[in-house]
Amino acid sequence: MGEFIVNTSGAAVPLAAYLIVSLIMFFAGIYGFFTRKNLVMILISIELILNSVDINFAAFNRYLFPERMEGLFYALFVIAVSACETAVAIAIVINVYRKFGNTEVDNIQQMKK
Repeated sequence: MGEFIVNTSGAAVPLAAYLIVSLIMFFAGIYGFFTRKNLVMILISIELILNSVDINFAAFNRYLFPERMEGLFYALFVIAVSACETAVAIAIVINVYRKFGNTEVDNIQQMKK
């Protein structure tokens, strides 16, 4: 692969390096989401997935359209939505902790009853 992105220090970093880092982050987030029972860890896993998408937006924007900023604006939009999602999720986690004393996913099933 001959695609390179020049970073701020002037060194050429191949596009594949950004994609590999993003892929590792994405699958680490997926693994954490499906294997954890703690609500805070699930929230961190979702954030990891969203950050991997942000890396892809920025890398492809820089590679395909270096003079335009659409990918970076999409990344900022994802970050804003992620911040709102985190605020709501933390409020839910705090309420679950106040009611049950821990933040396990199984407690949410008990709240339905």
